[in-house]
Amino acid sequence: MEQNWIKIFTSTNFFQSEMVKQMLIENHIDAVLLNKQDSSHRNFGNIEVYIHNGDFAQAVEIMILNQINI
Repeated sequence: MEQNWIKIFTSTNFFQSEMVKQMLIENHIDAVLLNKQDSSHRNFGNIEVYIHNGDFAQAVEIMILNQINI
C-alpha cells in the first residue's frame, strides 16, 4: 500500500466495512478496504478501511455524525 494511508475503521463484518468505505467515498474521501480475513475461515481476521492522512479529521467528523464507532 502507498505511503500516507492510515487505518480509520476495523470490523470482522465485510458489509459494515464496505458501508463505511462507501460513506467516506460519497463525502469525497478516498477510501480502500484491506481484507485480512482468513480465506477458509471467515471468523478469523478483520476488514480494515484506510484513508489518506490528510483526510483524517474530516473522516472522523463524518463518522461521528453518522454514529460510526471508531
